[in-house]
Amino acid sequence: MVDFAVNAGIVADDGQSVAEAIETAAELGVDAVEFFDWEGADLDAVRAAADAHDVDVAGILAAGAGSNIDDRDAPAAVNPYDRQTVVEDVERSIEGAERVGADCLILTVGPDQGGFARDTQRRSLERVLERIAPAAEDAGVTVVVEPLNTVVDHPGYFLESSREAFDIVRSVGSPRVKVLFDAYHQQVTEGDVIRNLTDNVDQVGHVHVADNPGRYEPGSGEMAYGNVFDALDDAGYDGYVGMEFFATSDGTTLEQGIRNTLAMD
Repeated sequence: MVDFAVNAGIVADDGQSVAEAIETAAELGVDAVEFFDWEGADLDAVRAAADAHDVDVAGILAAGAGSNIDDRDAPAAVNPYDRQTVVEDVERSIEGAERVGADCLILTVGPDQGGFARDTQRRSLERVLERIAPAAEDAGVTVVVEPLNTVVDHPGYFLESSREAFDIVRSVGSPRVKVLFDAYHQQVTEGDVIRNLTDNVDQVGHVHVADNPGRYEPGSGEMAYGNVFDALDDAGYDGYVGMEFFATSDGTTLEQGIRNTLAMD
């Protein structure tokens, strides 16, 4: 069986804290949570809530330049002039992940930097990952690089191919630098989700799921998620599968979407 996580933003009511969302996740039977803004959260309260409700923290999102998706005016991991800023933001975020006992730290790499060749941008990302790898290894936190689709959701983002992402983390060669494989994004970008996941399972540090089209709950669209979960299990994947859908198909509540996803495994 795979272990599921849910983004705290999905289960939280308006105004609820991450710690309060953890309690809700536990009531829904979810094993773990992940959340975005770790600098804005009360990390002591998050850790206490996770311990009290026997819920793990699967992951958090890097701060600052480590969470840039589409801001061309902000520092990005693929801009060689921004490398030091990105390293500092990611290393600070590793410390935050360690404080809450998070398994992984999610890193987005930023938009394509039009003034640089693609190879130059890729080398910049690789150098960032090489520099932060020792801190991640010391902390026991896995930094996961996330490719995103540029067709529907994130036009202009630098890294869209899981194949390129796997090549990049293999070139770094650290057991604490891997790929976040978002099955929704990769279905849009390249398809062949099960083969790409299982052939590279040793380099997958975290998985996100939502269905296509619409990015709604698994079971609402074209993706046979029961088969995906079985394949992950058979391949020996031992990380979390994070539910990351923030809206559901007609007639389905968020709670139903979560419970239906849990029942697929």
